[in-house]
Order: sequence, then structure tokens, then C-alpha cells
Amino acid sequence: QLQLVESGGGLVQPGGSLTLSCAVSGSAGDYYTIAWFRQAPGKEREGVSSISNNGNDKNYAASVKGRFTISRDNGNKMAFLQMNSLKPEDSGTYYCAAALTRSPYAAAMTSKYDYWGQGTQVTVSS
Repeated sequence: QLQLVESGGGLVQPGGSLTLSCAVSGSAGDYYTIAWFRQAPGKEREGVSSISNNGNDKNYAASVKGRFTISRDNGNKMAFLQMNSLKPEDSGTYYCAAALTRSPYAAAMTSKYDYWGQGTQVTVSS
């Protein structure tokens, strides 16, 4: 059982940066992929990025590749999403999620994620 809590959202101007954090608690060791998803009003939820349990394998959606960086700190049970060069279309509620797995590879963002945070709002606007 895992609990996830996101933080770090806010209002930022186009071209700006934000770093989202995801605090993980519970008892699964480090055997889970962490992923970030986002959902804008009236749109379907989309996968943004995922990272393997050891942090060595990462996936990014084409729309954020080169601008966003996912990372994790297993010692402190945290995951992060560094977002640079933000665009208005990056606005939405961002969720972190965990998929239990012993695979050294990051689960795909289309996989079933077992645990979800409550979300943090990101608004990119001038």
C-alpha cells in the first residue's frame, strides 16, 4: 500500500519553470515505477513521464521531451518533475502515480497504475 502526495504547482508565465514533488509513503520497498500524468479541463488524462524503480529508465511524452525531466530520490521516498520552457498547453492538474513492479524498466504510461495522488494545479499564463 502506497500513499502519494504532490506539491509544487502554481501559476507561472510562459517560458518559466516549475518543479513538482511527489512524496511517497507506505510499504513497497522501492519496487514501483513512478509516473506523472496531467489533465486539463475538458480533456482526457495524459501520461507525461515515467521513471523506473532504480531511476535508470525514463519515458517522456513527445510533447514534453527536452523540456521536462523526471527524477526520484529513493532514500527520501520522493519523485520530482522539473518543468522548463512551460507553455500554456502544459496547464492542468498534475498527478503522480505508482505502479508496483520489480522490473528494472519503467512501466509504460499506458500501464495500470495502482496508487494515485490527489493532484496539484499548474497554470501557465501571462
